[in-house]
Amino acid sequence: MYIRRVISPEARRAANLAVIVAALGYFVDIYDLILFAMVRTRSVADLGVAAQDLKDQGIYLFNMQMGGLLLGGIVWGVLGDKRGRLSVLFGSITIYSLANLANGFVHGIEGYAACRLIAGIGLAGELGAGVTLVSELMGRHNRGIGTMIVAALGISGGLLAGWIGGAFGPGLPWRTAYFIGGGLGLALLLLRLGVIESGMFRATLANKQVERGNFFKLFSRRKRLLRYLAIICVGVPTWYAIGILYTFSNDLGKALGLAEPPNPARTLFFDYGGAAIGGLLSGLLSQYLRSRRRALAIFLLALAGLVAAYFLFGGVSSTLFYALAGLGGIATGYWAVFLSTAAELFGTNLRATVTTTAPNFVRGSAVLLTTGFQQLTPSLGLVGAAIAVGVFAFGAAALGLRALPETFGVDLDFQEVDEIELPRAAAAT
Repeated sequence: MYIRRVISPEARRAANLAVIVAALGYFVDIYDLILFAMVRTRSVADLGVAAQDLKDQGIYLFNMQMGGLLLGGIVWGVLGDKRGRLSVLFGSITIYSLANLANGFVHGIEGYAACRLIAGIGLAGELGAGVTLVSELMGRHNRGIGTMIVAALGISGGLLAGWIGGAFGPGLPWRTAYFIGGGLGLALLLLRLGVIESGMFRATLANKQVERGNFFKLFSRRKRLLRYLAIICVGVPTWYAIGILYTFSNDLGKALGLAEPPNPARTLFFDYGGAAIGGLLSGLLSQYLRSRRRALAIFLLALAGLVAAYFLFGGVSSTLFYALAGLGGIATGYWAVFLSTAAELFGTNLRATVTTTAPNFVRGSAVLLTTGFQQLTPSLGLVGAAIAVGVFAFGAAALGLRALPETFGVDLDFQEVDEIELPRAAAAT
């Protein structure tokens, strides 16, 4: 019989502060990712790049940022399990903030690329460390609420980036926009001074026989690897929608028949506004159903339906196109449940590694998706290529969801050793 653990007021306050800090860290994370997408073209042009080279240089900078996220995801994930969740929260935001401040002073593409790489490395640790800390500080049946708040509030950083980046007007100067991002990060450092380390992590320090933060341990056993690949695959459709349907909305909207191509900045603004709402809805649905898998399945089906509507009706009018972007954003809000599931799938000695690398590998899948989109366009056309890549993304998600175990209410206080293949499930009542 499950006995509910009594949480002291001090522990509750610590958990609440961790939720606020993690949410604001993710807010800064999303702000930077979306800001770059919105100021990329005009910032590169301002550096003196010729018009015919803007696209190629923009892709170069994008790949540098995503490469930083992939590299940083592994580095910060391992450090989170070896040195603690707090060390990552402080170190990652410091690196990101300094890189963004430097980004406001660049005068060439190579300097810009270096700043994007370093900023990507810094940003990579924010989300995973925050979600891991929140999951370990909160009770087993309400930690999904904490992750939901982190995701919903954090995703709204895209709205600030949209306003600053020019979704509804010229926007602020791009250098100023980067200064704002760096300033937000430094301000967040002060708030983190009162956050405490996870008790579960501290307990692992006493057990010298269990190895912490070994990234390659994820590949040492088949079932462990399948769990890891499954959660990554489930997240891929979110970045298919963001990285192709909404980022290239001007090209795709025109190909669908719109006389005036959609503004990508405005499309992303509506997408992230919807995603903030969807984060709340998906988290609440998961709590109501007492199931992560069923909530993920419902939102994935909704997203697939809205993607189909995008191709069928997106060319009717600009108003309907932007509405579909907002509704699609709501459907991508299952990212909140995705984060909860990632944190619950693995033991304390590998939890930060997984929760940090998985979302960054999902983000990194955008590089593969956009490459496939570009390669298929000559033969299938813009719309055909986007549909083909979408079929791949949702197919991967379906396979991942099928292999994913249910994690709602699992006890997170366990170690990932070879004899343990799945988290210990707790009673749902």
